[in-house]
Amino acid sequence: MTAHAAQVEPADAIVIHGRIYTENEKQPWAEALAIRGAKIVAVGSDKDIEAYRGNKTDVIEAGGRLVLPGFEDCHIHFMDGSLGLVEVDLNDAGTVAEIQKRVKQYAASHPKEPWITGMGWTYPTFGAAALPDKKILDEVVPDRPVYLVAFDGHSSWANSKALAMAGITKETADPPNGKIVRDAKGEATGALKESAGDLVAEKMPKPTRAERLAALRKGLHEANKFGLTRVHSAGQDFEYLDLYDELRRKGELTLRFYVAYFLNPPELRAEDLSKIEAARTMYHDEWISGGVVKTMLDGVVEAHTAAMLTPYSDDPSQIGKMFWEPEKYKAAVVELDKRGLQIFTHAIGEKAVRTATRSDRERSASAFVSRRGHTRYLGAQRWAEAGSEGVVVSQRCSARRPAGVWQRLAGGDDESVERDTDGCDPQDLRRKTGRRICAE
Repeated sequence: MTAHAAQVEPADAIVIHGRIYTENEKQPWAEALAIRGAKIVAVGSDKDIEAYRGNKTDVIEAGGRLVLPGFEDCHIHFMDGSLGLVEVDLNDAGTVAEIQKRVKQYAASHPKEPWITGMGWTYPTFGAAALPDKKILDEVVPDRPVYLVAFDGHSSWANSKALAMAGITKETADPPNGKIVRDAKGEATGALKESAGDLVAEKMPKPTRAERLAALRKGLHEANKFGLTRVHSAGQDFEYLDLYDELRRKGELTLRFYVAYFLNPPELRAEDLSKIEAARTMYHDEWISGGVVKTMLDGVVEAHTAAMLTPYSDDPSQIGKMFWEPEKYKAAVVELDKRGLQIFTHAIGEKAVRTATRSDRERSASAFVSRRGHTRYLGAQRWAEAGSEGVVVSQRCSARRPAGVWQRLAGGDDESVERDTDGCDPQDLRRKTGRRICAE
């Protein structure tokens, strides 16, 4: 609402002397705004907003700086990320030596921690192999288990101690939808793809409720610091909805959550539906809401686990793998859609995207759009197909072109595969494809 000079109720706070971007085509920029309660009640010039100044109004001097609407992150794993704030941070560790340094320092400063855990390593750090080895960690922490998750959450890395505690030997079979990477002798190298990481993770001590709440408070602080006002959880938060609710009741929840139930293959079960519906009934307001389901059709390019139609160019023996049988996935999509539940589907490889698109055609004329996460391998024709009516393509910029490993394209090069998705501007992508794009 544009401010006017008439007598108005004083605002709780006003922002003045700013460069405010409004997203209103008729009034894209403003100098000031007024806030009452949890709502912006007026936007306009400094002179306009002066009418909202009262004796108790908090005045925020922007000093000509940019003021933006709050950001909404369309794909996040908030609990895991919050716990990661108190673990070994490898997000910008670009060399093996730097990783070793950080792991060693963390171990030295946390002598009573039974496990050394962390996240953030990237595949290009390890050269052509693009995967780490247990020996690197054994050199710096041989006496305690170490378990480190990759930046994308799809691969993990364990030292010899952690592998031994998990009972992983030459005879250990690969779990469904996972792979234990082995050397020429059949020994585990320490690199674990997809669900294989669970073999080690399940042996780790679980954080207490108090530890999780403390981590969430840190995560909320970080989110607010970067301007996030709402996030879409794509997994690993549903199980802790009561913790988020506790923070809300205490007035500590400063971020809005749209939380997905993570649906594991091989099929949609009655017990899944019971949990999904119970959460939708209990949580359905501005701050915490359910009514959404996340699942994964495949893995990621970097680990050769994205499901392709043709073999990987750097290793023709691999083509990726579908985590679901197409018919069971389609049946799940149809049932969830019938119940008015939004569906987030992780689909990266071309085979996975094609399966998701064909299953979406079986959906009814639901008001709930389907979301396709991390979509990468699409030419112009398949962009049009994937962006069919009722589908939003959810594009994460950092996942589109992973430096150093993009030569693992199946059946093409960077230009042929991504010529229609060059750039991370959602509006630009929409102009090029004629479809709705959600930036993650």
